[in-house]
Amino acid sequence: MTEFHIEGGYPLNGRIRASGNKNAALPILCASILVDDGVWIRNIPRIGDVDTLLTLLESMGMKFAWQGRYDLRPSSAALADRPLDYELCRKVRGSVLLAAPLLHRFGRVEMPFPGGDRIGRRRIDTHLLALQEMGADVEARSNSVLITAPSGLHGADILLDEASVTATENAVMAASLAKGDTVIGNAACEPHVQELCRYLTRNGADISGIGTNELRIRGVKGLHSSAKDVTLGADYLEVASLMALAAITGGEVTIEQASPEHLRMILFQFRRLGIRGEIKGENLHVAANQPLIVQPDVRGAVPTLASSPWPSFPADLTSIALVAATQCQGCVMIHEKMFESRLFFVDQLLDMGAQIVLCDPHRAVVVGPSELNGARMISPDIRAGMALLAAALAAKGKSVIGNVVQIDRGYERIDERLRILGAKIGRAG
Repeated sequence: MTEFHIEGGYPLNGRIRASGNKNAALPILCASILVDDGVWIRNIPRIGDVDTLLTLLESMGMKFAWQGRYDLRPSSAALADRPLDYELCRKVRGSVLLAAPLLHRFGRVEMPFPGGDRIGRRRIDTHLLALQEMGADVEARSNSVLITAPSGLHGADILLDEASVTATENAVMAASLAKGDTVIGNAACEPHVQELCRYLTRNGADISGIGTNELRIRGVKGLHSSAKDVTLGADYLEVASLMALAAITGGEVTIEQASPEHLRMILFQFRRLGIRGEIKGENLHVAANQPLIVQPDVRGAVPTLASSPWPSFPADLTSIALVAATQCQGCVMIHEKMFESRLFFVDQLLDMGAQIVLCDPHRAVVVGPSELNGARMISPDIRAGMALLAAALAAKGKSVIGNVVQIDRGYERIDERLRILGAKIGRAG
């Protein structure tokens, strides 16, 4: 099992370029099934989840022309109606995004239940209900779900029962080529949902309301490659993670091409922990040796940093915010509202010396600053893995993090890139 070996206590310093948004790359690669060949997708992050999805698409006949490391042009001309590889689907949550494109292409798709991070129950009912509203038939099986639409999909007035990002993306792809008009209410509006919508509209889809929680889509007969290329924006989750790493190690880091338009709530919530970043054009600068002091609520009340759907604080950043709080003076409640297993990595922080009370599966009280000591840890998922890496960089002594394939799924060559900033980190196994 591959491990990271980290010697903590060294500040990060220098410049680093943000990777492309993983959560935009996955739906856009799936949507390329519906678009005529010819569109270059630029700034693709070369991470585990993207590579797994590319392998899955190639197993069905998709072809990819590469230009350098980060730019590719998909071709679906040879795509065949083949069974989806069960093991590959179990490795990446984004495999569920193939439902709508394959349903349009072949009139049927048997989807293995998707995998991904084990952070609690991750239902796909919202996807299926949306497709059923548009005329699809759904049959649940032991390890998969069969979705058929032999007569095609039609427009519908859909109210999603939760603001699910991937369900919104599936519904958008389904509605773009459905007959008639579709309204998607309670739609997710994260930056990656917006990027998918813009990719589709640049290739002939008729979508309005992008960036809001109500999308209106007029179905078209086909999508054509009118755009020569699309460029993915920065992964704001990686940007925020790097910002936290710089602050808690006392370093000075500039994150280049950071897509600052997506950082407003993140910067606001991090300021409550005493972590500050300055936007300079397209870059984000984190100054050295910041006084990390928790800002209490009115009358000295303990503040709560809670996750909510966009544009609020992203759930995927609660793990990194929790670790950052261990290095800040004061007390804060971290409230992860969505997933009941995301905070279970806290036990490993307690072994390092953190002062944390896990109140229940969704809430943890953090009292800082804590002197962390190196420890042996296991990465349980992408975001907790990055949080444990942050803790190891801030700790005294040596740490070993196992199962780093989980971190590799979401952060490209993070060990190499952090070494350039001065981190003492190596990879073994």
